[in-house]
Amino acid sequence: MVIGAVGVLLPLFVFMTVISINRQKQSSVRLLEEKGAALIRAFEAGTRTGMMGGGSFQLQRLLIETAQQPDIAYLFVVDTGSRIVAHSDAALIGRVLDTDLDLEAVAGQQDPRWRIVETGGQAVFEVFRRFLPVGPDRGMMHRMMMNRGRFGPESPLDPGGPRPDLRQQMAIFIGLDMTAVEEARRADARHSVLMALVLLLIGFAGLVLLFMAQSYRSTRASLSRVQAFSDHLVHHMPTALVAVDDRGSIASFNRVAESILAVPADRALGKPATEILPGPLLAEIDSAGASGPAGIREVECRMDDDRIVPLEVNVSRIRSEDGDRFDSVVLFRDQSEIRALRREIARNQRLASVGRLAAGVAHEVRNPLSSIKGFATYFKERYREVAEDLHIADLMIGEVERVDRVIGQLLDFARPVRIQPARVAISELLADSLKLIESRASQDGIEIRMRVDERIEAAVLDEDRVRQVLLNLYLNAVDAMGPGGKLTVSAEPARAGGVEIRVADTGAGIAEADLAHVFDPYFTTKSSGTGLGLAIVHNIMEAHGGEIRIESRPGRGTVVILVFPERIRRTEDPSSP
Repeated sequence: MVIGAVGVLLPLFVFMTVISINRQKQSSVRLLEEKGAALIRAFEAGTRTGMMGGGSFQLQRLLIETAQQPDIAYLFVVDTGSRIVAHSDAALIGRVLDTDLDLEAVAGQQDPRWRIVETGGQAVFEVFRRFLPVGPDRGMMHRMMMNRGRFGPESPLDPGGPRPDLRQQMAIFIGLDMTAVEEARRADARHSVLMALVLLLIGFAGLVLLFMAQSYRSTRASLSRVQAFSDHLVHHMPTALVAVDDRGSIASFNRVAESILAVPADRALGKPATEILPGPLLAEIDSAGASGPAGIREVECRMDDDRIVPLEVNVSRIRSEDGDRFDSVVLFRDQSEIRALRREIARNQRLASVGRLAAGVAHEVRNPLSSIKGFATYFKERYREVAEDLHIADLMIGEVERVDRVIGQLLDFARPVRIQPARVAISELLADSLKLIESRASQDGIEIRMRVDERIEAAVLDEDRVRQVLLNLYLNAVDAMGPGGKLTVSAEPARAGGVEIRVADTGAGIAEADLAHVFDPYFTTKSSGTGLGLAIVHNIMEAHGGEIRIESRPGRGTVVILVFPERIRRTEDPSSP
């Protein structure tokens, strides 16, 4: 900034100073030239007056008197032959002037000219032009002077010398002392330089102040942008952030913190942290050191609504610039979903192990089952006349078939689900699936209701797989209800797009402790169940990219919610041709 200001201002003020000094020099020259011309005119006027008056007139005396002024260095008159006719120094009269000027041209020029010469080591401003002592009619004036006897034996121009011919051309030279003018010019130059320096400093200071003001505005605008960006970043960051100042008051409270703690930011800001934050977070703030982050820890916090939320907490202490204050910044995240994902991953790992085991067991079991069923069929045909043996053979065949069905379900659970989605009318799908249990529901005295939102016409899904899902849910609902129960099946648009199907019953419901295990294989509360039905349902919904949720309370029934997305990626069965 300093170099730029100097680079801009210095050439400008140097140029202005040089111009000012040159202008002052020209003014001094013009002043001296006018002064010299005025003195010449005054001397000529005095000469004419003296020649026209009575008595003897001597030009030399007038010249000496005129040259007595302090600023006149010399004054002399010379003819075109370079002979000095009159001089302020009488000793030089009659001598030949040593000059490089063309005296005939000077004597024939009416306008004054000037030059600077060195005399005795001193600069002299010399003004010269034609000398006119007798006016326009020099011949008549000369004859009058001669007739009146004004020019006697001694020449008034040069006493004791010959009388000059005033009709010849002569030149007058006047030398002006430049000492005072030079001192004034040097003083003016110093003043100009000083003023230029002062103006340079003022301009430099102005530019610096301008740059500083611009820098201040730019810095302030940058800080405003940075502050706005940081506020926006803090407010919209996916991690909860709470800042606590050295007085224990909350200074910052972002949107995620509002959601987790269920406290509005306008109610939290400026309040003591002890009134807003749960105890475990306060304990983490108290235990944090001043050296930096205390590390990431997991704590469980009980909220005002009795929710227990697992949090991942990281507390940092920030020292102020003066080192006297410490502010705390608390970053925390809700670990509920992460813990649920961890449980889901562990469950999937267990299911994968079970699936691999089931595939091996099914292969090993089905071969003996085929033999057992064959022998049971043989004995049934052989001992048809013996009622007891026939009954035993039927029991054996039924048990083998039941075991084979269980193995089939186990293989369906263990095998990856392949779906072939297509556009299916939802109302027709639900109506056809309910026909499969109408007879049993009628026998058990259960009422069936179906409701489809008119905004839903069709959805993209695998009809056979979804029919299998619905049949499993219907059978579970019928088993959970007695006479007078109601089975309600409804379909409506999902919030995020797609279709949401609800299967609701008025049965006994599911205990809260069992809700987390209903999709685990072989978990069942029915004496005759295999515990694979809901596990298979869960796998089919995952294959559709959908979601299954269960809402239930003991004694108030159960609602199973199936959410199908708008688009499903088609998957082909590798075993198909």
